[in-house]
Amino acid sequence: MRFPPFAAVAIVAPALLAAAAPPVALSPDLVSVQAHLRAVQTMTADFAQTDRNGRTLTGTLQLKKPGKVRFQYQQGVPLLVVGDGKALTMIDYSVKQVSRWPIGSTPLALLIDPDKDIGRVAKTIPSGSPDLILVAGQDPKHREYGSITVAFRRQAGAPGGLLLDGWTVLDAQNNRTTVRLTNQKFNGAIDDSAFRWVDPRQQGPRH
Repeated sequence: MRFPPFAAVAIVAPALLAAAAPPVALSPDLVSVQAHLRAVQTMTADFAQTDRNGRTLTGTLQLKKPGKVRFQYQQGVPLLVVGDGKALTMIDYSVKQVSRWPIGSTPLALLIDPDKDIGRVAKTIPSGSPDLILVAGQDPKHREYGSITVAFRRQAGAPGGLLLDGWTVLDAQNNRTTVRLTNQKFNGAIDDSAFRWVDPRQQGPRH
């Protein structure tokens, strides 16, 4: 299934991080990343999403474990991405289209599933900076799914000593989408109502 423009916040490559692999010993950087992910129960941030043509959209991110996330695009953009703990849903209100995937078969599982074994699905790659950790994920048996690279920045006082800076998705057609986060805030209260959405195919909220 192809996604409409700008709909690639984190779901361009379904099942990208879902492939199982033999357990391996974690590198020190992956240990730090896993500590960060386990320490973060909720997060809010602003995001800027840029496609391969340099077009950028902005919005706000809300995340709550396990499995809940909401990408609210800027005013005038008729797209919404919501994870309700079980499925990740993309709603395109302009054409009244709803698409859903199990959260465990999307790259976002790395960020919102506290039980995810990061050693099975990802590895660190050189970043060129001692303050930046890059974590790459790709299913070697299904390279057509594309790849994702997640960036974490070392910061004292942040959960696990790291900040989630953003990620880049590269699909099978080499279309690159980059998401950058700012104004990250951790472990504040987020009501579950944030992860409900209005179904354009019928009246009323979904949850």
